[in-house]
Amino acid sequence: MSVITVFNGLFSEAGPVVKRVLDATEHRLVTDQDIVADAAKLSGMAESAIARAFSSNSSVFNKFSHEKERAIAWLRLATAHKLENADNLLISGFVSQLADKNISHILRVCLISDMQGRLSVAEKEEGYAEKHAHRLIRKDDEDRAAWVKTVAGVEDPWAESLYDMVLPVAVTGVERSADLIVEQLDNKALTITDASRQAVRDFLLAATVETLLAAEGHNVSAQAHKGKVTLTINKHVLMLERLERELKEIVSGVDGVNEVATQVGKEFHQTDIYRKVDFALPSKVLLVDDEREFVQTLSERLLLRDMGSAVVYDGESALNLMEDDEPEVMILDLKMPGIDGIEVLRRVKHSRPEIEVIILTGHGSEKDREICMDLGAFAYLHKPVDIDVLSDTLKKANEKIRNG
Repeated sequence: MSVITVFNGLFSEAGPVVKRVLDATEHRLVTDQDIVADAAKLSGMAESAIARAFSSNSSVFNKFSHEKERAIAWLRLATAHKLENADNLLISGFVSQLADKNISHILRVCLISDMQGRLSVAEKEEGYAEKHAHRLIRKDDEDRAAWVKTVAGVEDPWAESLYDMVLPVAVTGVERSADLIVEQLDNKALTITDASRQAVRDFLLAATVETLLAAEGHNVSAQAHKGKVTLTINKHVLMLERLERELKEIVSGVDGVNEVATQVGKEFHQTDIYRKVDFALPSKVLLVDDEREFVQTLSERLLLRDMGSAVVYDGESALNLMEDDEPEVMILDLKMPGIDGIEVLRRVKHSRPEIEVIILTGHGSEKDREICMDLGAFAYLHKPVDIDVLSDTLKKANEKIRNG
C-alpha cells in the first residue's frame, strides 16, 4: 500500500484530517516525535538536540558543531528505515519533507488554510486570543519555511511543486479533504513497483552514508543509485582533492556501495569555508566576560585552534542564552557588573550540572577559588592565562563530557 506524507500549517485542522484518513485506511501514523526518538537511538544524540533541527533559530555554536546538520542526517536515516520496513504509513509533520522525491509510491500532501481560517480554528479549538494565535502561527511558519529551505532547497514551504496535493482545508472542509486523500490512493501512479522499491533502497543507502560522514565530522550531502553514491561538497575547501580522497575512503567501505563520485554544489564558490568537526575538540564553548576586547581576542585565538565559541559580556546574558541553547563548556569571569560569576556558576550547576565551568579571573582570591570548586567548577585559572594551558583545560573538560 502507498505511503502518505502530510505537511501542514499550524491551525489548519491537520489533526482531524489525518484521523479521518487513518480511520478510512490501514495506514499507520508516524509523527515527528516517532522519528526523533528513532534518530536519537540510532545516533546517541539527545532527543532535544535532534528536535531543535526543526527550529528556525539555529544554535550560536552550530557553525562549529554542525549539530543541526548531523541531526537532519539522522532524521533522514530514521525516516528511510521506516520506509524500508513498511508501506502503509502516514508520515505527518516536519519529517514528511525528508522522503526522497524519487520514491514514486508516496502521496505527498500539504494541508493549509488562509490566515483568517487558521485564526478562527485557534480561537474555537484552543481558546487563543487573535494576537497570541497570530504570533504562534508566524513563528511556526518561520520554522517550517527554514526547514523546507534546508532540506528541500525551496523558499516557499507551501509551494505546489513540493506536493501532489495542496488542500485549503478551510475551504475544502475536513471531511472532503480526507476523502480526496483517500481517493488518490487508488491512483495507478502510486503503485509500488520494483523501481520505487529501488528508490527506497537508494534513499536508505544515501542516508546511511550521510550519517557515517557526519560521525566523522563531515557535512556533505549524498545521493545514491543502485550502489553508486555521489557526494556533493557545498562549502569551499582549499585542498579539494585531499577532501575528496578522504570522503571516498570513508564511503567506499559502506555495505552496498560499489562506486563513489564527488562533485561541488552550487554553494561551493561562496565565501563560507568547509569546516570538518573534530569531536576531540570542544565546539560549544561559551565565553562570559565583561572585558570585551579580551574576550573577543580569546574567542579568535580558540578558533585558530579549531575550538568553536560564542561570547556574552555579562552573567544575565549567559543565563538567558542557556535557556535556548546548549553550551557544553563555559569560561567564566568572576567580577562582572550585575550578576557576578559565582552566582552564575551556582545557577548553572543547579539547573544544568552537565555544563563544565572553567573560572578565568584576574581578581579572585583563595576563598573565591574554594567556593567555586565546591560549587562544581571544573577548573580555576588566573589571568593572564597561557593559551596552551587554557586549551589543554578545555580539551580535558570536553573529554569528561564525551566520556559521560
